[in-house]
Order: sequence, then structure tokens, then C-alpha cells
Amino acid sequence: MTSPLNVVILAAGKGTRMKSELPKVLHPLAGRSLIGHVLAAADSLRPERVCVVYGHGGEVLPKAVDRTDIAWVLQQPQLGTGHAVQQAMPHVDTGGNVLILYGDVPLIRPETLQEMVLIAGEGALALLTVKLDDPSGYGRIVRNPRGQVERIVEHKDASPEELAIHEVNTGIMCLSGAKLAGWLARLTNANAQGEYYLTDVIAMAAAEGEHILPCHPASEWEVLGVNSRAQLAGLERRLQASLAEVLMAEGVTLIDPARLDVRGSLNCGRDCLIDVNCIFEGRVVLGDNVRVGANSVLKDVEIGNGVEIKPFCHIDGARIGAEAIIGPYARLRPGTELAEAAHIGNFVELKNAQVGFNSKINHLSYVGDATVGRKVNIGAGTITCNYDGANKHRTVIEDEAFIGSDTQLVAPVTVGKGATLGAGTTLTKDAPPGQLTLSRAKQLTLPGWQRPVKKPK
Repeated sequence: MTSPLNVVILAAGKGTRMKSELPKVLHPLAGRSLIGHVLAAADSLRPERVCVVYGHGGEVLPKAVDRTDIAWVLQQPQLGTGHAVQQAMPHVDTGGNVLILYGDVPLIRPETLQEMVLIAGEGALALLTVKLDDPSGYGRIVRNPRGQVERIVEHKDASPEELAIHEVNTGIMCLSGAKLAGWLARLTNANAQGEYYLTDVIAMAAAEGEHILPCHPASEWEVLGVNSRAQLAGLERRLQASLAEVLMAEGVTLIDPARLDVRGSLNCGRDCLIDVNCIFEGRVVLGDNVRVGANSVLKDVEIGNGVEIKPFCHIDGARIGAEAIIGPYARLRPGTELAEAAHIGNFVELKNAQVGFNSKINHLSYVGDATVGRKVNIGAGTITCNYDGANKHRTVIEDEAFIGSDTQLVAPVTVGKGATLGAGTTLTKDAPPGQLTLSRAKQLTLPGWQRPVKKPK
């Protein structure tokens, strides 16, 4: 029978070098908080219990994460990592194994953690270590002459010989909850920092003949922590580079992989092309043969096959049908739905609007709270006046209508099938189908009129 798994996430650090009132673990990385990444990795293991130890920022962290399935434990005062885990132990099932993670180490892979859980399930203490070219600041892994892990020495407590060791402790471990509880009870703070080190557990385990089995991540960046904004930015680029590699391996053309930001999930069909400086937020789905122009932002959108998005477009909460053309400089707001082969041109804004097959809104227009039928042409400068100062109203433009330039449609109003609105019309009543409707002031020319001239000073 598999032992129940408990996950303890240490997230009490102040993050002084971040120079921020926001708890360090809530700073964003690729559109998700640091601790959000860690929780996602933990959730993939289907643990029985998850406990987060927090401190700096008070209740800000539990409120921001807002998960009732997590045991939140306040560490106050903060006396080291060993002390932090001690605070979590009343919320842990000591009949199972405990996986200890860190809220500021966001890129740990579920596959790495799964290996550690399996090792602990076989009765060993799984310890995640990594070899670094520059191990400065990290606790060193000290092995005995037989190559077995003997203890971990923190950087500030290390001798010159120990500082020369390149294998370092990541802090991540998985072990028996019962044994962990016993070792934690014996921790002391007799060290340079005056803190209770979780790493001292390793020396106790080794002294009792416990089988300590080091594991290693597939990539060094999996175990990199965040202590400053510079480190956060560096980790962002590492993560984006790995996401770009995955996309290219799946057949996506990235004009410059270094200038891509995915802040959520991006799923692409075959033969998609993404130009430089594009940002993808939330859940974005691209069909086959989609082209996304430079400097575009897509958030929570579904894009059909063969769509062309020209540069500098902002699309949020929209659904785009196949073969549509959008932009440049178009803005599609939530609730927008474009049917197949629709054309949305430069400096056009849509909001909560449904646009039918092969309809065109190509220039300098705002269409909001509207239903636009098939094969409609909307001229430049058209505005649907959908807000009366208190309530929103809807505009309906039926199939094959033609809306002349510089037209205002004061909702609620309907333009009938095949109707034409003359340029400059302000429509306040329904326009009948198949007819020309226009409203214009009478054109006048005043004979003898003289343009004013400046008076001499």
C-alpha cells in the first residue's frame, strides 16, 4: 500500500532584496506567482495534504492564493528552515512521507518530484542535489570516503575544504514523516546564524544509518531560487526559452525565440508563425497556419485555422473564425466573436460584438454590443452608440447591409437586410431592409462670406 504523501512548502521568507511590500513568493513569473508554480507541481503528485508555512506579509499570502484545501501555518518568529518545518508538523500525517518544497523555487519539474516520491516510498531519504560551477551561498553536500551523503554544511559554517565542494543542497527532500518528526525534535541552533537548520536532519539520518539517496534535476534551472528582481528576470528568460524550445519542437515558427512571452498556456496547430515581441496570456489556442504579427497581445482567445493577425493587435476574450484577417492596430475586447473570413482593420475596436461571415470593418471604427450579419460592410469612422449613461443597448446590423463612413448608430437600433446607410448618418430609428437611409443637414454655400483675418497688433 502506498504511503500517503504530505507536501510542506516553505514560504515565510521576507525577500529583503526584492525591496517590495509584496511577499516574495507572490511576485509573478510567466503570468503566475512563484508559489503558484510550486503549488501546480505539488498538485500533480495528488498529495493527501498540502501545508504552506508563511510569515512576511501576514495574511496577504493566504488571501491571494485563496485555497481552502491548504493548511496555512504562520511562522512567527522566523527561526530558520528547521523551525518552519516544525510549525508544519501538527498538520502532517506522520504515517506517510513528507515532501519539502520552497515557495521561491518555482521551476521544479513534476517529473523530478515524482522520482523523489518513489524513492521515499521505497524507504530511503530522497535528497535533491545539484553540481554548480559557482556554489557560493549554497549548503555543501559532504560525503564520506564511501561516497555516501554524511551531512550538509551551510556556506557560512563551511571550512575552506568544504567550500571547495561543488555539489550543493537544494533544500528539497522527501522522507518518512515519523522519522522527520523525531529528528526535528532534536534540532539545535548552535551555528553561525543562530537558526534551526533543516539540513541538520541529514546528519542525524546519516548517523542512524538511514539510506540517503541523492537525486538530480534534469536541468540546473529547475532548482534556482529567487531572491532579487534580477534573479526573477533571469528565471523569466530561462523559462521563456524553454517554452520557446517546446513550441519550435512542435512545429511553430518563432521569428526570434528570445522575444516571446507566454504567461499562461499556448497551444498551437501546424505551421503557425509568431513574429517578435508577442505576449500570450491566460489560455490561448491557435489553429493551423495562424500568423501572429509583431508586438501583438493575445489573452484567453481561440483562433481558427488560417487566421492572419497583423502587427500591434490586442485581442482579449475573443473567438476568431477561420481565415479571418485582423489589424494592424486592432483591439478586440471580451465577448467578441468573428465568423469565418471576417475582416477587422486598422484602429478598429470591438467589444461584445458578433461579426458574421465575410463581413468587413476595415477602418477607424468602434462596434460594441452589436450583432453584425453576413457580408456586411462597415465604413470608416462608424460608431455604435451603445451606452446612454446608465445602460448598454444593442445594435443589430443584418446581412449584406452597407454602412457608410462617419455613421453613428444610436442603440437600440436595427439595420435591415441589404440596407444602405449614407455617409454621415446618425441613425436613431430602425433602417428598413433594402433601402437607403440617411440623415444630413442641408448643404449651404454662403455667397460673399470672408474668412476672418488676424487684426494687426
